[in-house]
Amino acid sequence: MKTQKHDAIVLSSASEKDALKAFTTLLKRTPLPDDELLPNLGLFLTSKAFSRLLFFYEIYRKIVGTHGVIMEFGVRWGQTLSILSALRGIFEPFNRHRKIIGFDTFAGFKGLGLKDGKLCQCADGSFSVAPGYENYLAQILGLQEALNPISHLKKFELLKGDATQTIPRYLKAHPETIVSLAIFDFDIYKPTRAALQAVKPHLMRGSVLVFDELCDDIFPGETIALREVFGLNNVRIQRLPMTARISFMEVE
Repeated sequence: MKTQKHDAIVLSSASEKDALKAFTTLLKRTPLPDDELLPNLGLFLTSKAFSRLLFFYEIYRKIVGTHGVIMEFGVRWGQTLSILSALRGIFEPFNRHRKIIGFDTFAGFKGLGLKDGKLCQCADGSFSVAPGYENYLAQILGLQEALNPISHLKKFELLKGDATQTIPRYLKAHPETIVSLAIFDFDIYKPTRAALQAVKPHLMRGSVLVFDELCDDIFPGETIALREVFGLNNVRIQRLPMTARISFMEVE
């Protein structure tokens, strides 16, 4: 089912939803003092949320020895970008070349078509965020950088707009770009295919591509896009045991 406000698709059981709602209530009503809230956010991490953190920890370790930028296609609330920024501060705080670049409409889906199927029951505008959210996210990413070395150098960018236009435009303006890590979370076919086509010439042996909806019957467009651009017979799709859905491939 989808949540009413922002169209998130939830497959949890009724009891799980009740437990998560109670967890959220406890977070909102926390008695923790302000100066101890951030250091204790682990109190509110569920196993599912924590598994995603562990996944990106392992993925980041794979790219530490390679050169290039990180790109995420489909930012939404920006949690992954913030996690990656924190991991950069841990593993390579002085690597000014490890820029983190996020692409999103910040207004939900754009370009749904027949290849996206009907199970998601989505429409253009689904999975939107709050108006002006990209400015709020930029503040968060700025603070992540402020807490690490060489904070005077901005090492992130947020590109708002239709990905079929913003990604090629960015890469044309930055022909020096090498993509070390690319994360595909657009969910739907058209922008995913455009992103795969655009970044393919900027990949190298050892580049890692992460996918959030491969082999997913609710969002078939992502798999179709990968098949058309790379060919499934030419890649090895891997996963880690702590997460059920998210997968990755390494360019060989």
